[in-house]
Amino acid sequence: MKENPLGPLDFATAALMFQSIRCMTIFCPCITFGGSAEIINKGSISCGESCLLYCLLHHITAVLPSIFYGCIHRRRLRGQYGLKQSPCNDFLVHCFCHYCALCQEYRQLKYQGFDMKRGWKGNQNPGVTMAPVTEGGMKR
Repeated sequence: MKENPLGPLDFATAALMFQSIRCMTIFCPCITFGGSAEIINKGSISCGESCLLYCLLHHITAVLPSIFYGCIHRRRLRGQYGLKQSPCNDFLVHCFCHYCALCQEYRQLKYQGFDMKRGWKGNQNPGVTMAPVTEGGMKR
């Protein structure tokens, strides 16, 4: 398990740090899910595609299909990083606290060193930066 680069976090610090993730998940869970799913699937499906599929499953068909879809991704995440299935199995976590599960998965990927805003491809070359923008033309 990676050591937390910020050192031990107290409850207040952790709560403030992840406030934006919780708000995003409450108001638009498809974005949280899409970002996590892109990285868990190693870029085979984009954030936008995952977001759209989740939105269709969660808001149009019913909540249960999105719970199963979430379970699949949670299981993959646990398998990739050797995480324990705790405090209960993946289905129960997503069934009784679906939004909390999405936040946990998102935070776990951030903890593993992923920049969630960059997506899968952006995290493959973290040292690559763009050239600085200069003003047009040469000046004397």
